[in-house]
This record gives sequence, C-alpha cells and structure tokens, in this order.
Amino acid sequence: MAGQPKSVSRNDDRICVTIEGNRLDVLESGTERLEALLDMIRGARSSLRLVFYIFADDEAGRAVRDALAQAAHRGVVVRLLLDGYGTSAVGADFFQPIADEGGAFCLFLPSYGRRYLIRNHQKLVIADERIAIIGGANIETVYLSDGGDKYWRDLWMRVEGPAAIPASRYFDSLFLWTITKGAKLRTLRRIVTRHSQSEGPLQWKFSGPLSRKNRLPAALARELVTAREIDLIAAYFSPPWSFLRRLGRVARRGTARVITAARSDNNATIAAARHTYSRLLRRGVQMYEYQAAKLHTKLAIVDNVVHVGSANLDFRSLFINMEVVLRVDDAAFASLMRSYFEREIRESEQITPELHRRRANLWRRIKWTISYWLVTSMDYTVTRRLNFNER
Repeated sequence: MAGQPKSVSRNDDRICVTIEGNRLDVLESGTERLEALLDMIRGARSSLRLVFYIFADDEAGRAVRDALAQAAHRGVVVRLLLDGYGTSAVGADFFQPIADEGGAFCLFLPSYGRRYLIRNHQKLVIADERIAIIGGANIETVYLSDGGDKYWRDLWMRVEGPAAIPASRYFDSLFLWTITKGAKLRTLRRIVTRHSQSEGPLQWKFSGPLSRKNRLPAALARELVTAREIDLIAAYFSPPWSFLRRLGRVARRGTARVITAARSDNNATIAAARHTYSRLLRRGVQMYEYQAAKLHTKLAIVDNVVHVGSANLDFRSLFINMEVVLRVDDAAFASLMRSYFEREIRESEQITPELHRRRANLWRRIKWTISYWLVTSMDYTVTRRLNFNER
C-alpha cells in the first residue's frame, strides 16, 4: 500500500510532493530543467553520475559540460555515460575538458550481431547518491528551453531522498558493463532484472534488450488488467496490439485518454500512431494530438500510479532499448499529475471519429500502415529519413 505524502504543494502549477522521505519535484519547462540540472551539478560534493541518449554541442550542452568539468576540478567523482548512436554527431574532444579534470566518460556503442540495434535511451542524473533527475529530455537546447519552432515539450522529475541510492547502484553496474571489453548481452539483461524493483511506493523499472523479464512493460500490462482510468502522453505511440486491446478494455470499464504528437522530427512516428486510432476510437479511447510544440513527453497515469521516465510506448522502448522509468504509487501525486495532463489537453486537438475518417483517405491509410510496420521493426535513424508529410 502506498504511503501518504507528508506534504503536497502546488504554486503556479508547480507540482511538488514528499513520499516516504523522498521529495518529488516535477519540472515542466525547459529553462526550469536546465536550471535544476546546473544547480544539481554545482551543488554536488562527492559524486555525479549521468546517462543520456543525446548530449549536444550547443549552448545548453556546453553549459552542462563546463559545469561537469568544474565539478571534477573541485574533486567530485564525475562519470558520464552516453549512447554512441545518439551522440554520434559530437566528437570525443567535446568532452575532453571533463576528462582533463579527472572525470570519466564512455560511450554505449552498438556492435554487429545481436547488439547492433540496442540504444541506451535512458536519461538519468544522480548527485551524491541523494538527488536524482529522471525524464525524457536530452542535453540539448531544444529540450532545455521553451521557445522557437524546434523546441520539444517534455518532462523531468527531480527526486531527493533515499530513492536515489538504488538508481546509483544500477548506474554503477551499467557503467562497468559498458567499459568492460567483451561484456556479454546476458550480463546486461541480468543487470536490468537485478536492479528493477517491485515493492514500495517508489520503484525503479529498467528495461533492456529482448528480455521477457523486463519489469517495465510487465508492470504496465498488469496494471491495465484492472485499471478504470488511464491517461497517457506518448510522443512515439506504436505499442503492440495486445497493449491496444488492454487500453480498449480500460475505456469500456472507465476512461482512457491518450495524447500523441502532431509535430515531430520524425513524421513516420506520427503516421504510425495514426494507424492505431481507428481501433482505439471504436473502443471508446479518447485520442488527442499535442499542438503547441514538438512532443517528447513520456507519462502514464494508471488509476493511482504514475510512470515517468525515458520509455516511449513503442516496441523499441519496451523490448530493445535501455530505458528507465520511476513508478510512483500514490493517489495524491496521481491527482496532481492528472492536473498536468488536463493542461496538456488544453494544448491538444481531440481526434474525433469524424475527424479521423476525414483524414483517412486511401493514400494516408497506406502510409500509416507502412509507417507502423517500419517504426515497430526498424531503427529511428531509418524511419526519420522517410519523414512522410503528415501535416
């Protein structure tokens, strides 16, 4: 049974709760996320652990890199783990200032064979084994700002308290695996399974490559069996048909609402999501598309449980990528996050059955079907090049 929060506050829509000694702050804006991250790095006294999919050489990236180098200079143990694909546009020399001050930097690199398609899509920061940040935003100005045509709407959560400790242990195991020559894929699966949690109001859920024991999709699947209310924000929405069936059953029992993207840098993912609309709308699921910016948020609120993290609702995130999600079982927090969801709905267009039928001409249905197949079977780097026009 989830513990009740010791305090709940909401000032100017800022969501903050304390649950079993852990303070949770929801960071909605990009500038707020950058400020919180820099404050966290500057305030670190003993250790900093960071894992990201993208770390760009731009204004925000340079600010974070320089803060990490300064932390290492004052004696903080800095370890930075980045995905080799996501960060391929940035040369290793960009991170040299961190190494020059004694920090450690490594890349999660794919290799030919079974590991080739694996991406480390996680976004996680831990300072002093006391404060953690988790969410969907990368280290890049378009994720850490709030203006312009290219910025991404996203979400981070700052966690201060004992929950940061198990996240630190997971990072250490993953970092060691990454720098170990010839490390086995089965060892990576064991790391994911060993560090995923199944008890308590705050649970870390890790997902890894092609494992049937992934706690992340298993937890969602179990919750949907009895759920009566589910609110999802899924930037990339192309889940397995079994998930869509469960979502439809929730709608029959109560309410199911989904916000997906109307704008993206990968229009094939928008088309893939639209391939699912007919089935869901027939079953009473309310569908929305976010209009105010490119959508990158990953959020699930299932009854009184909230999932925040890096995982999209697609095959790659659920079964191939390295992903991390924090599951929070608390009614008061779920209520506050639904207030956030309501604000996002106000920035979205509802996709009614009538609107969907007007859109769904033969050519678009063909594109949507092809996109769904491609997105569920191929890498983002392939589908992004297609970029079907979905506007």
